[in-house]
Amino acid sequence: MLYPILTPSRFVSDLSGIWDFKLDDGTGFDSNWAAQPLSNPMTMPVPASYNDLKDGIDFRDHYGWVFYQRTICVPKVVADSQHVILRCDAVTQAARVYLNGELLAEHKGGFLPFEVNLDGAITGGEDLLTIAVSNIIDYTTLPVGGEAPMLSSIGGGDSAASKKKSNNPNFDFFNYCGITRPVRIVTMPKTHIEDVTVTSAFAGEVRDGETAELTVLVEANGDVPVQVEVLDAAGTVVATGTAEGAVDKALDEDFRQYEVHASVPDVILWKPLDAYLYNIRVTAGEDVYTLPYGVRTVRVQGKHFLINEQPFYFKGYGKHEDTFPNGRGINLPMNTRDISIMKWQGANSFRTSHYPYSEEMMRQCDAEGIIVIDETTAVGINFDFGGGANFGGQKVKTFDKEHGIQTFEHHKEVIRDLIRRDKNHACVVMWSIANEPDSYSEGAYEYFKPLYDLARALDPETRPCTIASVFMAGGPDTDISAKLSDVICLNRYFGWYAGGPDIAGSEIPLRKELDKWATIDKPIMFTEFGADTIMGLHDTTPVMYTEEYQLDYYKMHTRVFDEYPCICGEQVWNFADFATSQSMLRVQGNKKGLFTRDRKPKLAAHFFRERWNKIPEFGYKK
Repeated sequence: MLYPILTPSRFVSDLSGIWDFKLDDGTGFDSNWAAQPLSNPMTMPVPASYNDLKDGIDFRDHYGWVFYQRTICVPKVVADSQHVILRCDAVTQAARVYLNGELLAEHKGGFLPFEVNLDGAITGGEDLLTIAVSNIIDYTTLPVGGEAPMLSSIGGGDSAASKKKSNNPNFDFFNYCGITRPVRIVTMPKTHIEDVTVTSAFAGEVRDGETAELTVLVEANGDVPVQVEVLDAAGTVVATGTAEGAVDKALDEDFRQYEVHASVPDVILWKPLDAYLYNIRVTAGEDVYTLPYGVRTVRVQGKHFLINEQPFYFKGYGKHEDTFPNGRGINLPMNTRDISIMKWQGANSFRTSHYPYSEEMMRQCDAEGIIVIDETTAVGINFDFGGGANFGGQKVKTFDKEHGIQTFEHHKEVIRDLIRRDKNHACVVMWSIANEPDSYSEGAYEYFKPLYDLARALDPETRPCTIASVFMAGGPDTDISAKLSDVICLNRYFGWYAGGPDIAGSEIPLRKELDKWATIDKPIMFTEFGADTIMGLHDTTPVMYTEEYQLDYYKMHTRVFDEYPCICGEQVWNFADFATSQSMLRVQGNKKGLFTRDRKPKLAAHFFRERWNKIPEFGYKK
């Protein structure tokens, strides 16, 4: 699925703006709200999460469907001569799209794009577009949730509030919902390019100045001449290639696949924090599309993670797409600010915890040389967490075939869509199949093995695959990640959830577990470690929640990391404080950030700035 851009053959109309909006009162579908203008609607910006934009807990914690609506106009001359689609970049968690009351499409999953074919549906005049959005999470969705009374965790089971339906997230971030990324109308020739896949290879050494052999696979819906031009950063054509004809049927039976080869002499490699992008211009018949592309290699060798055949060290964070009042809504200024802060700190990477981030962020990371571990929406696949989806009190095993998780087929869909969207990004160096799943219980291997296989089969670069391993998974004897992952990614909280406030004592079990993982021939990195910290809370004796405690916590961990040659990276949890559901352990959100939610640095942020600016991107661990 191609990112929407303007080209000589393509036009993009952004539908961002103020839409009509209404919470479903239970009658929205029966009364066919999509067939006529909404009565007494609210105003709502698109894109944005709706939760924090109107006041009241009934609005913020609404359960169920909401309706967005506006009119669109596509000139008849365009509709008659062009292929017209509606592209929704992210609608959380599920969507139904209507035009003039007719249901055109449904989509499940809140963090990846989908397209709706408008050919034959648009009238050439004003058409009424309605997008119904559900925020419901359950045992079948990713992320995972389950229904539970709002007050069941603290008593009050007979109150009116406790009988109210609500989402019960099995994850520790707020369930922001709505049309969170742009909605666009895209036009292109009837015979058009559907997808482009680029891979590179080297006959000799992987270094600047060598020749890179590019293979460009083009999917188009017809027999057309296909040409590829490779342009350098100055816009000069440095390589060309043409297809002799279609080589095979594409994934979609309506499309054909063309293979084009182009040799790029004197290549300039894409490097962490030193990005260089070529532009791959593809022409298929009348259609033209241009793809930014960085030439680089990624692989694992023994206990090293290699980028361009050099041992790379990850320095960075887990993050969230979380700002006020946008919620999970796209925030381009904050994306730019975040990358600036990362570079200020000497960081070079982040993980898209716990869902794919916007394509705009991925493209910006390509342009600025930020390394990304790209994670699916598979968070909450673990019924051992107290609270969460299995909160009702009845113990159910995660992979129980009758009562357990029902996400497998959807999980496959998410992996397919994620890799199809992000396969050409130079910034993406590893796929994270899930965050903190039950990777240690009966049924885990049978659930995850096919998903790893699928990711490896779909990715043309065969990037490394991993999961972010949960604390209770234990060592390599119990965690299926030891068998399946190319890189062992550990989420561990020695000195906080386990051992806190005894930081010195917590170092013992940390080393004990690392000693076990060090026996296997794979790189190890910490994708989460951290301590909740209230900005401005200080004490002469470091106690939990103070900035001094967070600093001592990180000093202990990083000192240990430096003593283990197998550790290839450290990503703290979290980059910045973020919103969560209300609970006894959360004071207006999770406070483990190195920065506040509005990006003010805590004491530990300066510690990592000094540390990371001294650690090189390559060759830190020999």
